[in-house]
Amino acid sequence: MKRVLLSMLLLFLMGRGYSQSLTPKQLYPGLFEAVQLQNVLGDNKTFVDATPKREPALIVADYNRNKSRAGFNLKRFVLANFTLPSADDKVFRSNVTLGVKHHIDTLWTVLTRKHNAASKYSSLIALPNDFIIPGGRFRETYYWDSYFTMLGLQESHKTKIIQNTVDNFSFLIDKYGFIPTGTRTYYLTRSQAPFFSMLVDLLAKEKGKQVILKYQPELLKEYAFWMKGSQNLKAVQAYNRVVSLPSGEILNRYWDDSDKPREEAYKNDLDSVKHTKQQPAEFYRNIRAAGESGWDFGSRWFGAAGRYSTIETTSIIPVDLNCLLYHLELSIAQSYQLQGKQAEYSTFISKANLRKKAIIKYCWSEKDGWFMDYNFKLKHATPHQTIAGVFPLCFNIADNAQAIKMAGVIKSKFLKSRGLATSFMITGQQWDSPNAWAPMQFMAITGLQNYHQNDLAEEIAKRWINTNLAVFNATGKLTEKYILADDGKNKGGGEYPQQDGYGWTNGVLLYLLNHFKTN
Repeated sequence: MKRVLLSMLLLFLMGRGYSQSLTPKQLYPGLFEAVQLQNVLGDNKTFVDATPKREPALIVADYNRNKSRAGFNLKRFVLANFTLPSADDKVFRSNVTLGVKHHIDTLWTVLTRKHNAASKYSSLIALPNDFIIPGGRFRETYYWDSYFTMLGLQESHKTKIIQNTVDNFSFLIDKYGFIPTGTRTYYLTRSQAPFFSMLVDLLAKEKGKQVILKYQPELLKEYAFWMKGSQNLKAVQAYNRVVSLPSGEILNRYWDDSDKPREEAYKNDLDSVKHTKQQPAEFYRNIRAAGESGWDFGSRWFGAAGRYSTIETTSIIPVDLNCLLYHLELSIAQSYQLQGKQAEYSTFISKANLRKKAIIKYCWSEKDGWFMDYNFKLKHATPHQTIAGVFPLCFNIADNAQAIKMAGVIKSKFLKSRGLATSFMITGQQWDSPNAWAPMQFMAITGLQNYHQNDLAEEIAKRWINTNLAVFNATGKLTEKYILADDGKNKGGGEYPQQDGYGWTNGVLLYLLNHFKTN
């Protein structure tokens, strides 16, 4: 009777048009858990991205009716009732002799999806404009990936795609109040590193400063999302994404509105919770918060021992997140300045200045010569030095003395023969040594240029370009991340295999090729 009532409820909700906000776990109770826990399709992300061939409630009813019968085959049932997602870029093979720029130019087409790509009952969120995906298993638009992808699209003079991306994100902000990690219903409990104001800046470079004014409503809505609850915080309190510090400063952390296992990594989360001392809800929230950061996963979120089981993301004030929100505050201030609203302009300039002072106060480590994340519960910097510390260079938050010290640390510690290291820990997680990532190379290079450390910036660019070209010439691919180990093999690490495509790698590489001379 309970199963019948649930099926009737699902049919009612779908009839009322709620299917586009329901997640696969909500649509397929019982079936979802069986498929994910039995690892029927290998990658847990495959099932949550699949499209049903008929009404979900009918599929669930059939499953419940047949699952206990002799000879029932779960995989056969899934394949009969769902269309599995495909990665179109897998069939793309580059002609290496035509060069990497031709490869990237072709990939823009390969990675483009039509705005009406979302099928009924799919987890994919329908968007008003065509969009770009990263590639591989990532078959939807991702928030922070898009900024670095757009760098290359700007170099390719594809302003229309940049416009589409900003408009799609504006649509998401207006509909949901924020930009989710990616355009899937199972991501609707969290956002990602807030690069929207940076994307607006990119578009403004093409179309003029009035662009900043046009998207002022969405900039304000995103700011409200990240600052929700800040007005009522007392000293040394945290609520969702805001943290009040001892002297009354307000900084931000990553968060997720859910404390349940991730649907796209359901089995992995249920297996991992067995090895932690945290309560399940706390552990899942910390995992999900790391997902909001985009750094999922790496030692910067772990305790001193550097183990996944000690993940404590929600206890950490990330330096990069607060630099991005500093930029958002400046962008909002600029939008008011364009309107001639001096009082509002002054308000947001003041907010930005207060955040800048707090970032320096809590995140700068004189001992390390580096900007560190800050654990507000333990009241000290986190023990893990990572490349995220370059963000204050990108936004001119560091002073000249700090920038000089940081350049020395970059040169002596982070710079390897193939690019900049992400961290100095080897944990088996993808956001740790020996992996390196295109976004971090770009942020470091542009940050160093802000402080006239041009020779070092150029050296990083050349090494990264050569790393990308070596893999491309050998395989015909540009991949999600690169290995900096001496053997140069692209091992990857983390929860899923190395992905090719790849949006942000393409974007950063093309930008660097066009701005730096290489031998």
